[in-house]
Amino acid sequence: MFVVTRDTVLNPSALQMRSLPRRFLGRVTLWPARAGAGLWLRVVLEVEIWRYLLALAPFAVAAVVWPDYAIGIAQAPLPMLIVLYLVEIRVLRVPRDRRAALMERAEIDRGLDLLRTRAVQILTRIAAGRGIAEGALHLVIEQSDMWRVPPLTYVSVQSEAGPAILDLVPEERALIADTLFQPPLTEARLLRLNVADGTHLRDIAFEAGRVSAHARLAALMGKAEHMAEGR
Repeated sequence: MFVVTRDTVLNPSALQMRSLPRRFLGRVTLWPARAGAGLWLRVVLEVEIWRYLLALAPFAVAAVVWPDYAIGIAQAPLPMLIVLYLVEIRVLRVPRDRRAALMERAEIDRGLDLLRTRAVQILTRIAAGRGIAEGALHLVIEQSDMWRVPPLTYVSVQSEAGPAILDLVPEERALIADTLFQPPLTEARLLRLNVADGTHLRDIAFEAGRVSAHARLAALMGKAEHMAEGR
């Protein structure tokens, strides 16, 4: 999971937005800041040119191993196109006619209900902690549709005021990490659900005015405790 905010990307200018929800996949590459090699490699794999080069690498190796056939290999576009098709459509993605069999409709609905519950919990605590009393916050969860590789999930909190992507503090990012993807709805399970449903972006909206007085009081007490611990 890649929690998207100004402090977690190397190219924060890519976070500018004009309308909700802000989409990233297929439109802009977000380069993670202070992330492990695994996330970096997964982001690189999302870039088409690198996938194409990897898929066509056997042709380059063959040209080196059998130099007498190098020109013939280089001038054989049809086999290269077939390889690209197989890798992109059959290997990295689930064929369209097999997607519906991945998960039953009732299970998809239960998973989405659980996702909404967790999203509202996260947005409630963020709105209460920031003292936001009006307007809507959106938890936007966007997943790559590639199947046989680790999931790539962009998670951001987007505000209708602006609109803008919120600059999440470490405590808010930790809240998302600890709450959003827990069994039975893990990141991989959501990917399976999204592939079966044919939808890879989930936008859960929450009106800040719905935050209860109890939640706001709890947020204030939490801040007070945090400040006391920092002294």
